[in-house]
Amino acid sequence: MFSWDGALQGDDEQFSHFREVAKENNAQMTFFLTGTYLLPKSEASKYRPPRHKRGEMAISYATDQHIRDTLEQLRGAWLDGNEIGTHFNGHFCGAKGGGDWSPAEWKSEIDQSYSFVENWKTNTGYKDLPPLPFDYKKELAGGRAPCLEGQKNLLKAAKSFGWRYDASSPGDFQIWPSKTDGIWNFPLQLVPYPGTEQQVLSMDFNFLYNQSGDSTQGDPAQYERWRELTRTSYLNGFERVYNGSRAPLFIGNHFEDWNGGIYMKAVEDVVKSVCKRDGVRCVTFKQLADWLDVQDPQVLAKMRALDPAQSPDWKSLVK
Repeated sequence: MFSWDGALQGDDEQFSHFREVAKENNAQMTFFLTGTYLLPKSEASKYRPPRHKRGEMAISYATDQHIRDTLEQLRGAWLDGNEIGTHFNGHFCGAKGGGDWSPAEWKSEIDQSYSFVENWKTNTGYKDLPPLPFDYKKELAGGRAPCLEGQKNLLKAAKSFGWRYDASSPGDFQIWPSKTDGIWNFPLQLVPYPGTEQQVLSMDFNFLYNQSGDSTQGDPAQYERWRELTRTSYLNGFERVYNGSRAPLFIGNHFEDWNGGIYMKAVEDVVKSVCKRDGVRCVTFKQLADWLDVQDPQVLAKMRALDPAQSPDWKSLVK
């Protein structure tokens, strides 16, 4: 499962680029849309974030052109077979952020996520653009909280919307998913870091890079070194379960050119390497939830007990 937080078509055109990468490699992806990316800054007062002033955001509002471009990509992505999830709205972390919010405050944030997508035409005034090809009330089945904060109360709110999964867990080993309060828990995962015994969260390479003191600016060798470290970590995680328990692998990232785009290039390398392999399906979170829902719970429980690298006698396990 490859997923993207924010899902904005900015000047770097990462949204449209990864749509093409997905098509070329028989993949579907989950795009977690920040709802306020469809709200013009001139209409900022329509956003009422929990514990913050009206219109306040921890990120920037999208430009009018970026809103138009993002709407175009959302249409195309959904028609390609990808999923449109939610990254909520204001991207508040830390004090007064999602980790501090009550279930009622999360419910307000979710209600507004629906509203900004459903009412984009009214909010923007763009009468020359066609409607989105999906009903967000039916399409939206889960999301990822900013900074992976507040899952406990978020899940309490999500149940009232009939959501089927949540991808906000701050990390786990590569094991088969389980449900929390009736909702599938799809965490970012710990993957083997090359040349060490260390496991690193599959979205934390930027943190490691910043801690290292290295710089890729004007240094092609460092750029390639970090791109390869990230790529190899992802592939180590993939190979461990591909040759072992066959547990789903969750890789998440942002449409950001951090440190020269190292992580974007590494993810693209991995998509090209794994998505056409025998027995591999690169799918959306919703598609995985569909598949898990029709499996034998007893078989899933046995698979959940497997070590990531453990390849069982499949004929005896899955009868």
